[in-house]
Amino acid sequence: MKFTIKRSAFLKSMADVQLAISSRTTIPILTGIKLTADPDGLTLTGSDADISIETYLSAEDEDNELTIEQTGAIVLQPARFFSDIVKKLPDENFSLEVLDQFQVAITSASSSFTINGLDANHYPRLPEIDAQDRFMLPVRLFKQVIKQTVIAVSTHESRPILTGVQMTIQDSQLKAVATDSHRLSRRVIPLDVEKDKHYNIVIPGKSLTELSRLLDDDLENLEMIITENQVLFKTKETSFYTRLLEGNYPDTDRLIPSNTATQVTLDANVLLGAVERASLLSHEGKNNVVKLTVEPDFIQISGNSPEVGKVEEEVAFNNIEGEPIQIAFNPDYMKAALNAYGPMEISIQLVTSLRPFILVPADDSRDFIQLITPIRTPD
Repeated sequence: MKFTIKRSAFLKSMADVQLAISSRTTIPILTGIKLTADPDGLTLTGSDADISIETYLSAEDEDNELTIEQTGAIVLQPARFFSDIVKKLPDENFSLEVLDQFQVAITSASSSFTINGLDANHYPRLPEIDAQDRFMLPVRLFKQVIKQTVIAVSTHESRPILTGVQMTIQDSQLKAVATDSHRLSRRVIPLDVEKDKHYNIVIPGKSLTELSRLLDDDLENLEMIITENQVLFKTKETSFYTRLLEGNYPDTDRLIPSNTATQVTLDANVLLGAVERASLLSHEGKNNVVKLTVEPDFIQISGNSPEVGKVEEEVAFNNIEGEPIQIAFNPDYMKAALNAYGPMEISIQLVTSLRPFILVPADDSRDFIQLITPIRTPD
C-alpha cells in the first residue's frame, strides 16, 4: 500500500474518525485507525465497538491531492500518536507506504518516520446494514433535536435504557424523548417519510453527541438507515454506525401533565440569568435548590442556604395566569432547559408545588417540551 495526499484534507477526515476511537477500549486494535487504499480513493475507519465512523477521500477530488500508487490496508496504533506525527510534518503533502512486517514509512519533504503497523485483517468488520429502511433527515434541524434532548439522558448505568434517546417515527413525524427520571425533554419534527412507516428505537446519548460534532452545518440532508440492533447515519463521504440500546423505554407521555393551575409567560434568557445568579449561592450550600414563587403581580427566584446566605430576585414577565404557587427545583436542570430554548418567549405551566412542571414555547406548541420534577423542601 502506498499513497500521497494533502495533509490538511487527511487530518480533517482523521479528526472525524477519531471521534469513535477510545483509549479505554478492551480490544487493543481499536485504539488504532484503519487505512484502506483502493484504486479510487482512501478509506479511514475508527471504532470503539459501540460507535464506528468511516470516511472516504476520493482520488477524483482535486482538493485531496490524493494519488494511490499501490492498494492495500493497514492499522496504525494508537491513532492519536499517528495523528500527532501527521500534524507536525513539514510539507503540505505527505506519503505513506507499507513496508515488510507491517512497518509503515511516512515521508514529507526532508522528514521521514518509520512506525509499526498492525495487520488490517485483524480489525473488526463493520456491520453489514440492509438499506431497505432508509429515509432522509434535515441536518440542521436534526442537530437541534440532538442538542435539545441529550441534556436529559441519564449518566447512570443502573438503568441503561435511560442513557439513550428514544426516537419514534410515525405519521410522518420524528419524536425524540430523553429522561433521567428527574427531568424530561421531548422534541417533535416533521419528517418526509411514508405515513405507514413506524419505528421505535433508542440511540445512546453518547453516540448522538458524537454524531452532532461530526455533522457540518452546511450539509443539507443526512441519510438514516435502521436495522434490528444498529443504525447508520450516512453522508456522501462519511458513515456513522452506532448500536441501539435494548429494552423497553418507559411510557413518557403519561408523565406530561395535561392540566395547568398556573401559567407564566416570560423571556427564557431573563429567567436564565436569574437562575444562574441564584445557583451561585445554591452550589455553595449543602442543598442545590432554587425556588420559583408566582404571585398575581410578581415572579421571584430565591434561594436560602444557612451555610452561605440567601438570594432573592424579582423576574420580569409578560403574563401570569392562575393561582399563586411556590415550587423548588434543581437549578442545573432549569439552566439546561432554558439554554435549550435560547432567546425566545416561553411558557412555564405548573400544577402543584409537588407535581412536575413543564416549559414550552409561548405559543403553547407541544413540539418542544421540557419537564422538571420539583424538589420537596421542609418548609
